Formats: sequence, C-alpha cells, structure tokens
Amino acid sequence: MPDAFRKVAKGAAYVGGGVVGALALYLAAAVGLSAVPVGRRNSPETGEIEAYILSNGVHTDVVVPVRTDQMDWTQLVSYSDTPAMDTTRSYVGFGWGDKGFYLNTPTWAELKPSTAVKAMFWLSTTAMHATFHHEPQPGPDCVKVLLTRAEYARLISFIKKSFDYDARGRTELIGGYSYGQHDAFYEATRTYNLFYTCNTWANDALKVSGQKAALWTPFDFGIFWQYR
Repeated sequence: MPDAFRKVAKGAAYVGGGVVGALALYLAAAVGLSAVPVGRRNSPETGEIEAYILSNGVHTDVVVPVRTDQMDWTQLVSYSDTPAMDTTRSYVGFGWGDKGFYLNTPTWAELKPSTAVKAMFWLSTTAMHATFHHEPQPGPDCVKVLLTRAEYARLISFIKKSFDYDARGRTELIGGYSYGQHDAFYEATRTYNLFYTCNTWANDALKVSGQKAALWTPFDFGIFWQYR
C-alpha cells in the first residue's frame, strides 16, 4: 500500500505540475502578445464614423451607430427584443462569446467551474450580445475610435458573419435573457475556447477595421493597453 500510495501521489504531482505549467505559459503568452500592437488609430481628419470599445470588466463590446447610410442594425437586432424597447438610444454594442458564459456570468463573481470548463474546451455554443446605448462617454473602460467608410464596411461584414441565421435569413433571438433593460442575446457562429474568447473577437473586430489592437489577447486589458 505505501508503494501504491507513493506512485499515485507522484502521478498526481506530475499532473498538477503540468496544469500549473500550462496555465503559467498561457498567462505569459496572453500578457506578452497583448503588449504587441498592430494597426493604427485614425485621426479626426481620416475617420468620420464614431465607434467605441466598451468593457464591462469581463466582456468587450464594439459599439457603433444604430443607423448610418451604410447599415441599419435594427435589421438584425430590434429595440423590441430588449425589455425597455427604448428607441431613443442611437448606438448599439456588439459582443460575441460562449453562450453559457454570456448568459450565466455577467460578472466574474458568478462564474461557475462547469461553465469555465465548457467554455475553454470547445464544449459549448456561442451567442451574440447586443446592447443599445446613448452615446458612450470615453473613460477607463470606454475608448472612442474613428472609422473610415471602408473600414466600417469591413467591420459591418465581420459583425454580420458572427450571427447565426435561421432558414429565412433572420437572426435568432435567445429569449428570456438580458443583463438589463436595453440588451438581448442571439445565436452566433464559431466555437469559443481559451484561445478565442469574447475579447479575442473584439480584438479581431478592431484588426478587421484597421484600428489599433493587440497581436492576440484573451482578456479585455490587452485591448485597452493599446489605447493608454
């Protein structure tokens, strides 16, 4: 029995050490690659469309005008899908992420181990989160970016491709869920994992639209570092 116990303990130590080592490597890569900038930030002379990067401390959203001559987002996400149905809000934020994580984890304090495991290891489906806003105010968790029409066109395409659609080409509302009075969730494409998170999606949205972004980041701070 002592020999068997020692073998089990030794095996457990190897496994535990491997897990800790992998986590340390992941965090080191996240920090290191988050610090590497790509793209550039437009000046008022070059960018005419006001957009925003907005974090709630967990998820990063890309916020754009509800309507321009290039895109009317109410074709995909309706004010009537939200509890308040407030049509006075002229901006809409989009975020992509793991469905279980999104629907059940509005803050880190509410994160369950089972939700985290499913999200990290390709075991869950995804959702798009849409939130209607009045014009956001820049601050520690909100940055304004200016897009040219061509850049905004690429961002529009990127966001639209992130939604899943039914057989009639309509977005699919996930009923009964919201973080407040002005948001709604929809079915999405792709699979969330520890290498492609909600914040990676937002970072890629910035890359697609030619704005400053991190080389790779799974966390919101990697995006906001580029705008400090």
